[in-house]
Amino acid sequence: MESPAQPSTPPRVTHSVTDGVATVVISNPAKRNAMTATMWHELAELLEPLAGDPAVRALVLTGAGATFCAGADITSLRGTGETSQALAARAETALAAFPKPTVAAVRGHCVGGGCQLAVACDLRFAEEGALFGVTPAKLGIVYPSSSTRRLVSLVGPSATKYLLFSAELIDAERALGTGLVDEVLPTGTLGERVTAFTRILAARSQLTQAAAKEFAAGRVDRDAYWAEQARSADEVTEGVAAFLERRPPRFAWAVPEAGPGRPAGGLRQR
Repeated sequence: MESPAQPSTPPRVTHSVTDGVATVVISNPAKRNAMTATMWHELAELLEPLAGDPAVRALVLTGAGATFCAGADITSLRGTGETSQALAARAETALAAFPKPTVAAVRGHCVGGGCQLAVACDLRFAEEGALFGVTPAKLGIVYPSSSTRRLVSLVGPSATKYLLFSAELIDAERALGTGLVDEVLPTGTLGERVTAFTRILAARSQLTQAAAKEFAAGRVDRDAYWAEQARSADEVTEGVAAFLERRPPRFAWAVPEAGPGRPAGGLRQR
């Protein structure tokens, strides 16, 4: 899973699907992959079809080249009629609602709106030398309450206040200590590790993963729904058979299309 920079191309968000894993790449190399208004829209809009694609079992969000995302490209937002915060919040919400496992693969700067997107992923793997920051205090912006609560649930109140009050950048090791990052990888090994890990995710039960995502998000009112899904899918029979036969399991349950069980683009959110 590598994402080389392409300086000659315009700012954009691209994606590809390989071995059950969708890789979404933020690409604006001239501005350290800062998100333009168009890019915020592109990211939010591409997540819905990927959520309903049975060929996709996990998703990786990363940046082109040597950086993840330096935040919002403020200059691109003039005259759009939408604020950077509104655009970022829409994309963040769509990413957090994505019903399959998501991993942010972080190199270089992961700042502002970029950190907002990384926090919306389920897991964050970072390369040594990565820098993280939540920087609205530098611009006098009120950080969205939903984004603040998501950050608190990840790193706790004290670390959230440190990041939001100071707008200081922290390195990957400190991010690991706060829980902002799940793994820190030596330089040059991030792509290999993320590829291997997401292949593991793609081989696991989507039923288990989707239910876990909702429960972790606080949807305790969905016990009956998931119990019924478990009974009808009977993934356990396949899992036990595969274990006894010493073969990889072939789990058949897939995230449903938009409908009564799931709105378009993701899991039910609080």
